[in-house]
Amino acid sequence: MAAIADGKWRALGLVGVAELFAMTLWFSGTAVGPELAEAWNLSAAETAWLTNAVQLGFVAGALLSATLTVADVVRPRYLFAGSALTGAGATALIASVSSGLPAIVLRFATGVALAGVYPTGMKMMAAWFDEGRGLAIGVLVGALTVGSASPHLLRAVGGIGRPALVLYGTAGLAALSGLLVLAYEEGPYQPETAPFDPGAIRRIVSDRGVLLANTGYFGHMWELYAVWTWIPIYLVASFEASGAADPERLAALLSFGTIAVGGVGAWLAGSAADRVPASSSGRRRPSSHRSSSCGGSSSSRTPRSSPRPSRSSPTGATSAPR
Repeated sequence: MAAIADGKWRALGLVGVAELFAMTLWFSGTAVGPELAEAWNLSAAETAWLTNAVQLGFVAGALLSATLTVADVVRPRYLFAGSALTGAGATALIASVSSGLPAIVLRFATGVALAGVYPTGMKMMAAWFDEGRGLAIGVLVGALTVGSASPHLLRAVGGIGRPALVLYGTAGLAALSGLLVLAYEEGPYQPETAPFDPGAIRRIVSDRGVLLANTGYFGHMWELYAVWTWIPIYLVASFEASGAADPERLAALLSFGTIAVGGVGAWLAGSAADRVPASSSGRRRPSSHRSSSCGGSSSSRTPRSSPRPSRSSPTGATSAPR
């Protein structure tokens, strides 16, 4: 048990840092979008697609991964590493193009790659945490949040007017995350391999609880990412209207802080989830027997020496928290 205790905290730190670095890719194009739009003479719609393409790519990648059960075929650390390195390559290439269309295609490819990072990180965390899984997932989601905010920080400390620096910087961090995660070792609660089951699609739609959870999650992500995209635009306009000195730098710093503070909330909420019962019926908390993983099997299992049975959702997977 001591080995498990030591291993889970090592995994928490390793996967948390790797997730933070990799997720800097998500808003890298958004942070420098206005500068790319000016340099390439993009329309407002083309500029918006620098963000939209990532979201669509993530959805496409998650669906493809789920259909092919990629998360069950490829070891998590290799899937995470390969996805992070692919996303890093796609982002670095944006700095070498000179028009909107190839950049939008590369942003789509980045989104597809990130579908192998975020859900896989969830699975890796869940493999080490049976008790305390709320904390682990909270730390991971917090890392995603801070990572998503980080391109604005890179821009504030030297990237204003130098979009290539932000793109190369986030690509470098993502590449580093791909190397770091190779040191990950599989945990004792690694999910069982789940074969592809076409009937799961029907059950996802027909199961009221799963349907409500997914619908709420999709709506939440829609409004959340819209706010994250518009925050720097609003702030720049506000600072310029007030006559503030260096409005773009101020807006970039405040955008980073506004988004990154959500990482603290994710950590606190995850910790609270481990202490608050799911209901008054005395059942175990969901965080102690389910993992969160889009696009892959995620029902957890306890070590063979434990008499406590594992439980899973009707589909064998649950949707990831924000």
